[in-house]
Amino acid sequence: MPELPEVEVTRLGIAPSLEGQPLRRVILRTPTLRYPLPAQLESRIGGQVLRSVRRRGKYLLLDFGSGQVLLHLGMSGSLRLVAPDTPAEKHDHVDLVFPTTALRLRDPRRFGALLWLEGTPEQAAAHPLLAVLGIEPLSDTFTPRWLLDQTRGLSAAIKTTLMDGHRLVGVGNIYASESLFRAGIDPRTAAGKISLKRYERLVPAIRDTLREAIAAGGSSLRDFIHSDGSSGYFQLQSAVYGREGEPCRICATPIRMIRQGQRATFFCPRCQR
Repeated sequence: MPELPEVEVTRLGIAPSLEGQPLRRVILRTPTLRYPLPAQLESRIGGQVLRSVRRRGKYLLLDFGSGQVLLHLGMSGSLRLVAPDTPAEKHDHVDLVFPTTALRLRDPRRFGALLWLEGTPEQAAAHPLLAVLGIEPLSDTFTPRWLLDQTRGLSAAIKTTLMDGHRLVGVGNIYASESLFRAGIDPRTAAGKISLKRYERLVPAIRDTLREAIAAGGSSLRDFIHSDGSSGYFQLQSAVYGREGEPCRICATPIRMIRQGQRATFFCPRCQR
């Protein structure tokens, strides 16, 4: 599933071509994805100018002034910029057509979403899908003290806590494993037992990991594709993720893999204690 870096890379890829452009046409080739598609979308925003493309967690929000188009890529979705007359393929379900380009949503598994949220960005933030989201890890509010306060008394492992989107959005499986390695923290450690000093290592590690992933174009997981059709390659730089049995790049100890919350966790048993 595309995580925060992949969604941010997608936003950076499409925003320059679409912001400030009027929407000419909406093409819906299926009635529903994860949720029913807004059948009257063209009548609502046809002719309106796309003001901005924003990201909230793993969601993209296209602001047309009168409301927001909310997009989620699900497990296998991607957004691509194509010429307006480009023939659609089997899994191309939605086109938002602008004067010189079209934003095409491709979703083989149909777990993605496209919704219409009436009103201002502030009003959209109250939508049930957005209102439950935690803070952004690249925001100024994500600090070691905040993380300490949020985790006092928690017995849950720090790895699963970092992936709890109700507290902190967008730190997916790869990025949690990589961040904990950088901070030298065992992923099995109870979040409530981690000191402020250790969180002062972890918070910058999370920020750096996410920023480097964005700069590298995200990760080539499953069907993630950029808006230009290329794949991300951050995973090729992983220190621990996907490297079970291989030597740690720091100490040469074999990387271990365990299961936490039905997800694979990779770590160095020597460097992370």
